[in-house]
Amino acid sequence: MTKTWLVARRELGAYLRSPLGALVIAAMLLIDGIWFYWQGMSEKRLSAEVLQEFFYAASGTTMVASLFLAMRLVAEERQTGTITLLSTAPIRDVEIVLGKFLSAFLMLALATAVSAYMPLLILVNGKVSAGHILVGYLGVLLLGAAATSIGLLGSVLARSQVVALVLGALLLVPLVLLWLVARAVDPPLNGFLSGLALHHENFRPFMQGILELDRVAYYVAVTFFFLLASVKAMEARRWR
Repeated sequence: MTKTWLVARRELGAYLRSPLGALVIAAMLLIDGIWFYWQGMSEKRLSAEVLQEFFYAASGTTMVASLFLAMRLVAEERQTGTITLLSTAPIRDVEIVLGKFLSAFLMLALATAVSAYMPLLILVNGKVSAGHILVGYLGVLLLGAAATSIGLLGSVLARSQVVALVLGALLLVPLVLLWLVARAVDPPLNGFLSGLALHHENFRPFMQGILELDRVAYYVAVTFFFLLASVKAMEARRWR
């Protein structure tokens, strides 16, 4: 765990030293803020509906931001030639993957925490429950963790950051759009595909402030699967 945290601290420092981290957080807040004002403040809506729209926007920006944060995690090591030093260091691949994942996830958590003023603005002229806000943010963080693990796998497989971003998107977008495929097929396959979709049915309860443990388990399982895939890909490259 100590080595994992050392890798995470190293990557967090890289985010803070480069403009990438600040740009990603600023872009997330800007887009979320514009959507929040457009959907919430410019029309007369119930407070709960405004909050649902905010979490809907936050889920989209979080997924995109995850790919941008994750694209550099391993691909940059190959571009700069430091991947050899990392591979020969007395540290396991699982510790490298977990440390890099943790650094990107912490940056997402920071951006999520900074955006908390938007839901609180609803309390000025409306009323929402603290539980709705907390459950919504839990969903955003779980979705962000899953998207980050997908982006990390793209970074492990790619030789450059641009390719890593493209690979991450090619893995993420089909998972998000599975609910559209589910509409085009017959039962029971449509229910199965809808249940696999990264967003839509799995994220909707969080938007509504409803905590369903099977949805939590789904995002944890997706995150674990792609982190495991990243570890296996790292091990395969090491042996090759």
